Amino acid sequence: MSENTFKTDGSIDSFENPHRGRDYEIEFVAPEFTSMCPMTGQPDFGTLTVTYTPEARCIELRSFKYYLQTFRDRGIFYEDVVNQVLDDIVAAIAPRWVMVTGQFSTRGGISTRITATHPEEAP
Repeated sequence: MSENTFKTDGSIDSFENPHRGRDYEIEFVAPEFTSMCPMTGQPDFGTLTVTYTPEARCIELRSFKYYLQTFRDRGIFYEDVVNQVLDDIVAAIAPRWVMVTGQFSTRGGISTRITATHPEEAP
């Protein structure tokens, strides 16, 4: 039986981009994202969508799932969630372009959508 070599510590793992000479998009949708409101301590629910054009590395999906789970018990505002995920992806794989969108469930009659990109303009 082989040992599991994938990270489960909440860091984003990657693998070599097999099509480095080509621009193409990868999109992840996490419809069960949860974090905690830092003001109320109540759970926040939403869908995170990550769309990126890889450079040398691609995000390994299993590690990304574990990474997202680190937000479950963390008191963090929506704006910080989206920007933290963006910053962590940029640090992990230095993509050509990446966009992170958080569509958060309605609370108090208001739903929230936040989008952040790197670089700020698409290539």
